[in-house]
Amino acid sequence: MPDAVVIGAGPNGLVAANLLADAGWSVTVLEEQPEPGGAVRHDSEVAPGFVNDLFSSFYPLAAASPVLRGLGLEDHGLRWSHAPHVLAHPLSDGTCAVLDRDVAATAASLEAFAPGDGAAWERLHEVWDHYRADIVDALFTPFPPVRAGARLALRLRGGGGLRLARTLVLPVRRMGEEEFRGEGGRLLLAGNALHADLAPEAAGSGGFGWLMSMLGQTYGFPVPVGGAGALTEALVRRLRARGGVVSCGRRVERVLVRERRAAGVRTADGETVTARRAVLADVSVPALYGGLVAPADLPDQVLTDVRRFQWDFATFKVDWALDGPVPWRCEPAAGAGTVHLADGLDELTRFAAQIAMRQVPDRPFSLFGQMTTSDPSRSPRGTESAWAYTHVPHHIRADAGEEGITGSWDSRERELMADRIERHVERFAPGFRALVRARRVLAPPTLQAMDANLEGGAINGGTTAMHQQLVFRPVPGTGRPETPVAGLFLASSGAHPGGGVHGAPGANAARAALRRDRFDGLSRVQRALTSRDRTGYRRR
Repeated sequence: MPDAVVIGAGPNGLVAANLLADAGWSVTVLEEQPEPGGAVRHDSEVAPGFVNDLFSSFYPLAAASPVLRGLGLEDHGLRWSHAPHVLAHPLSDGTCAVLDRDVAATAASLEAFAPGDGAAWERLHEVWDHYRADIVDALFTPFPPVRAGARLALRLRGGGGLRLARTLVLPVRRMGEEEFRGEGGRLLLAGNALHADLAPEAAGSGGFGWLMSMLGQTYGFPVPVGGAGALTEALVRRLRARGGVVSCGRRVERVLVRERRAAGVRTADGETVTARRAVLADVSVPALYGGLVAPADLPDQVLTDVRRFQWDFATFKVDWALDGPVPWRCEPAAGAGTVHLADGLDELTRFAAQIAMRQVPDRPFSLFGQMTTSDPSRSPRGTESAWAYTHVPHHIRADAGEEGITGSWDSRERELMADRIERHVERFAPGFRALVRARRVLAPPTLQAMDANLEGGAINGGTTAMHQQLVFRPVPGTGRPETPVAGLFLASSGAHPGGGVHGAPGANAARAALRRDRFDGLSRVQRALTSRDRTGYRRR
């Protein structure tokens, strides 16, 4: 009987398991899929000799995360690699905004759009540099971040804190207008905001776009050498070295609750795995509440709140094996690991508005990944392993394009949407389609089948909008990994601080379980002491 059962071997589940093992707990991780990793996996199925990441690829949050750094994964085989440039946002006229780990290089790129915009970027970076340590600490600790928050509040009180707070809650369109004269800086901020499901006009999108841009500026968008799964492999090796067990192909269908406390789990094949101390769930919020946990074991208010839970956008992805480098009109894009493809800020707004109206976008804003540029081991010399993903509505009412895509995502619709994305790439890289040796299409239902946490292709564990963050994540009044069931902890990106590969939800859940166990131990001792009379004999 293990001390803890962890449901799900995604990065958060594996981080939680590692931290519990570090504390001396015996841990069993149960994973539904035939291999661990969740949304951090790769394969070589697109074409021989090409490595393609199945889901996530670039990891600025992992590079910044004190949680992952603290695990020392480099001692277990993990190595990072960077593209020459972090990110590029080309336009169809051949101009291009470039985010580089060298602040001066980024500033020079933006200065070409409008005089003074380079200095404006440097001012934004100075603000980040001043508050970075406290922001990162606050981001990756449980809510509320008491210590980091107090330090940050003290700094802000003496340094124009209200003005900075106002800036960070601005929509990214307005933030860009206030900070930059030209479009380059505005595009870097807005494109990074759309790494989540934040439209240019959404409150708080400015802060998120600034945060992602500054993470890229400081840490880059690194990739694991050999494929995304190398990060998973390092986590699994570390865990097993400490006695942890990872068991794949075992779907958990119920969390067992006895006397209002999590006692273990039951798997789909009928086996019961009992947990002495805790159950940690690296699963989506709707899957846990009213799914794995029976409704009868939950407060009515939680069930009501979960019905209002909002997913982030659905995702549609294409993987390619290319016979040569992408022929970008804008030369600096050739050196960028990530390329944002939208012909201006208005096109980003148009894209987000179409999704809001439940239309399949006709000009799909795409995040394009050049993996061989980032890590030469990903494909043969002179070729490129690449991917692009875009977003679509979960429930489609109409197609803004001409193909009549309905959201059935049968083989015909998958190919039509993949063709649409390729035509969009061609706007910025004429001749791209002639380089395609092979491609693989991953529609929203495919992504969900490969990782049940990616409901309908949602990749962030729930919307990043302000109404489902901090104390509202995953439901109002929470913001922490504890659940209404004693001994059960939410360890997925559905918990604060949300999506991205950084391990914080798993770490927060593990620490909460350890803290609860220490409290329970002290309570047991106190009860034992008070049950004895003054002579030292136990009362009858």
